[in-house]
Amino acid sequence: MTPSEGEGAGAAGAAVEHPVAEVLLCPSCTSPVAAGERFCEACGADLGPPTANAAAPPATPPTATRPGAPELDATPGTCRECGGDVAQDGYCTQCGARAPSPRNHFTEQPAPWVAAVCDRGVRHTRNEDAAAVSADPEPGGHAVLVVCDGVSSSTDSDVASLAAARAARDVLAAGRPEGTGTVATRVAASTKALVAAANAANEAVIAHTAGGPGNPASCTFVAAVVHGCDLVVGWVGDSRAYWLPDAAAPRLLTTDDSFAAEQIAEGVPRATAESGPQAHAITRWLGIDAPDHTPRTVSLDLDVPGWVLVCSDGLWNYCSEAQDVATLLATTSRTGGADPLELAGGLVDWANAQGGQDNVTVALARVDPGHGDAATAPHTQPTSATGSTPAAHREEVQPDGHILS
Repeated sequence: MTPSEGEGAGAAGAAVEHPVAEVLLCPSCTSPVAAGERFCEACGADLGPPTANAAAPPATPPTATRPGAPELDATPGTCRECGGDVAQDGYCTQCGARAPSPRNHFTEQPAPWVAAVCDRGVRHTRNEDAAAVSADPEPGGHAVLVVCDGVSSSTDSDVASLAAARAARDVLAAGRPEGTGTVATRVAASTKALVAAANAANEAVIAHTAGGPGNPASCTFVAAVVHGCDLVVGWVGDSRAYWLPDAAAPRLLTTDDSFAAEQIAEGVPRATAESGPQAHAITRWLGIDAPDHTPRTVSLDLDVPGWVLVCSDGLWNYCSEAQDVATLLATTSRTGGADPLELAGGLVDWANAQGGQDNVTVALARVDPGHGDAATAPHTQPTSATGSTPAAHREEVQPDGHILS
């Protein structure tokens, strides 16, 4: 068994379980609920008629004490329904409506050239995606884009994915390549930082794994580090990174750790593999039951203007091929400008308009090196997790030594 967005999580064979006293869980979001409650406090799902012999609720409040991001867990002050004040319990003091969780939709823009938008989507009751970004004030400096997608059937994946994304972001923001050096040394330094970031993200997921029955928290991981004209990407799972130059061939930089990717490697057409019944069964992930969380990495010389795009499968479910993503990005801007926050929001809105069957997250960084022939495609340099840079070629070396062309 491997984690799947729709089929659960667990390492090959058995998930790690911790026996505790039986509690009631919301069937939609798996948050603890009190006996006799009519609606879930976490997601608002209808729990049905009260059960006479329901198990006792946990001693602690259901979601208020779950570790996470204080600024995202904070209760909005104004009711969207009537404009009244929202109390600390999350309900309007005038009309009684429950305020939507800030976790359902949030944005980050640390600098004008970098931004991320993370959204619950249309079908899911909670947002298990997460994004965390950082950037130097001026374009052409150091930027970090991280996206983690929580496995929907695992417990507290929304909290774990956010903790993982922020832990990785903090490591990568602090671990920038020092000095000028050569391209190889800068890439090696960023690759080493990506391994450390994946370790920190994995530890964050484990730290937010609650004891009890069910599947332990787990999520995917993808991070892009832009440092001047250098780009290094690392990933575990099926969240993706694309390079979308203005006037050259766009490229998908990652290869999904998934059953669908294995089928594609065997010659199955991408459209067929990605629409199959096990398309989102992932073969690697972060979490206490992860078989291997060492990221695969790839590097790129950004010698022409363009966009680095990092996303969850909530976007590429509807638009997978690199050329299609590039075309979509080019037609998304509402004003014709190049604001990454507006573009990321437009891509999220587009995915929701297609059905929004999953949470969707998009992070963008604008790169404009200001030199180089725009007709020349960038040069890809796959790197191993140890930071070594082999001779230039298009094969991608996996940690186990296997090569996917």
